[in-house]
Amino acid sequence: MKIVKFFKNVSREMKKVSWPKRRELTSYTITVLTTVAFVAVFFAIIDLGISQILNLFF
Repeated sequence: MKIVKFFKNVSREMKKVSWPKRRELTSYTITVLTTVAFVAVFFAIIDLGISQILNLFF
């Protein structure tokens, strides 16, 4: 019986959720993808630089 009560509570709480509009969701998605791409490029450049430095000495 606990599982039934759990899902009833989940259903009740999901009705209270304020879901984002399409425009907000698109904006958030673009922000996240841009940030991830920036961080990936940043760490790739750092990794390349460290590799080049290590190759000079070893």
